[in-house]
Amino acid sequence: MKILGINSSPRGRNSRTLTLVEAVLDGAKERGAETELVDLRALDIQYCLGCQVCYAEGECVLDDDLSEVWEKMMDADGIVLGSPVYINGVTAQLKTMIDRLADAIHCQMLVGKYGCAVTTAGSSGISEVLSYMNYFLNQLGAVTVGEAGAAIGRDPAAINAAITKAFNLGQTLADAIQTERHYAEQESAIAERGAFFRQLVKANKEAWKHQYEFWMEKGWM
Repeated sequence: MKILGINSSPRGRNSRTLTLVEAVLDGAKERGAETELVDLRALDIQYCLGCQVCYAEGECVLDDDLSEVWEKMMDADGIVLGSPVYINGVTAQLKTMIDRLADAIHCQMLVGKYGCAVTTAGSSGISEVLSYMNYFLNQLGAVTVGEAGAAIGRDPAAINAAITKAFNLGQTLADAIQTERHYAEQESAIAERGAFFRQLVKANKEAWKHQYEFWMEKGWM
């Protein structure tokens, strides 16, 4: 069982969001998971060009570090996303990664995997950012098991309760993977979304050759 943590804060070791990502990984380790941490701040991930070459060929025209991150995501059973709240949204580092994964969304490449999200904020925006990160994982086909966050601008000590919650979240994530836990409402929504993308890819099968072949090889078409 492998669980990958992705931290998108630009603050390095000073990142309080990193503290929560690591707490999730620590909780997962206690349940026997092999864990790895990716720091997006340290990587070269360029902006999406919107060229749609990946739809047709399955490869991005940009040669940067995203391919390595994506390989780690595909190899993992569980994914933890972490971002501090930046004006009620995720950081530019995470959004840049997200925008590059449209092909993976069309192909529902994380079906069968699990995930969760953590955040920190000065005050507002926690629920919006947590919901967005878990929504993104759902868009890729993954089921999410929960979230943890803390508003620490006026109460720095709030991070302590969030660390405990994040640790427990890591245990929940590992347990869900090991037991193949079902989340009926999410699974229904993912199936509905998959049906939409199946029709979208089928309608564009001449232009999006890679995606059509992917769906056919999976036996989903």
